[in-house]
Amino acid sequence: MTVSRLGLVVHSGRPAAVEAAGVVRGWCEEHAVRCTDIDVWRDGGRRSARDEVEAAGDPDLIVTLGGDGTFLRGARLAAENDALVLGVDLGRLGFLTEVPAAGVRTALDTVREGRLRIDSRMLLTLRASRRLEVPPGVDALVRYGRGPLLPPPPVRAECAADDEWGIPLHVTALNDIVLEKLARDRQVSVGVYISGRLLASYSADAVLVATPTGSTAYSFAAGGPVVSPRAEALVFTPVAPHMMFDRSVVTAPDEPIGLRVLERSGQAAVSIDGQLRGVLDPGDWIGVYAAPRRLRAVRLGPMDFYGRLRERMNLTDAPAAVAYGSPAPLWSMTTPPPGDLAHLALLTTEGPPRH
Repeated sequence: MTVSRLGLVVHSGRPAAVEAAGVVRGWCEEHAVRCTDIDVWRDGGRRSARDEVEAAGDPDLIVTLGGDGTFLRGARLAAENDALVLGVDLGRLGFLTEVPAAGVRTALDTVREGRLRIDSRMLLTLRASRRLEVPPGVDALVRYGRGPLLPPPPVRAECAADDEWGIPLHVTALNDIVLEKLARDRQVSVGVYISGRLLASYSADAVLVATPTGSTAYSFAAGGPVVSPRAEALVFTPVAPHMMFDRSVVTAPDEPIGLRVLERSGQAAVSIDGQLRGVLDPGDWIGVYAAPRRLRAVRLGPMDFYGRLRERMNLTDAPAAVAYGSPAPLWSMTTPPPGDLAHLALLTTEGPPRH
């Protein structure tokens, strides 16, 4: 493929990321590719995704150098511009990034020569009963560890709005959309609706809706399921709920999830991929939906998601399973599957997953 404009998102606090950025800039100079740094933390504030990609000259490839947090920032920009995003792994627990820092030059050559796959990932968007805003003084309560706040999301002008369906907001989330308590001593009370039907009313630290990609992030930490990133689903997970039913619910991608702040609840913060975007009062609500657009991530080889899960989560075998025998072998097929299994996605040692 032709790469003419590259946007670079760098975790400047990591020397390895700064060094890798120099390699990317050198590659761009060699191949006459315009390279623009997108410093999303500049000037102590944040711009909208549209402003950032326009300032970067509408790149057709965005390269992130850092961990999953850096990748999420790059993904927000790529989704805005329908650009490809390539994640270079310099983090500690990465599920999103694709290549190690040492392989960045080879990865760029592979993309330029068209020897890549495009990994299509579900995104979330939302509607709300009113525009999201952060009241003065609230950001000081929740800023720790978040960095400067993003501006309030604008309204999507091309979409209709009314009292029943709410205001369509220009929001995309790769991992999750979270409704969480603001006060330490007061939980948030939320009515949860799936496909327009009331599921239950929760009193919890937070309730969240995640994509399959985001199932290994906050949802996983709260006890939610691990979902293949190739799946098409929404995952609802309550965080520390005061009720017997504390399980996640996995819905079909066309089954939206509504979250209404109840009358006796405290204020609730709306976070999108870990970034505070607004505060809701009792009576306010948001509806979370699978977005019509998708993220296009660069994939250079077969995705061994479950091998990465075992490695990243330091999964070990149950002592009872290996007490009187050998551990389970690392099984990998080397021959094509028989005809009755040819429709399956199987990771082989010969190359990409077979379908």
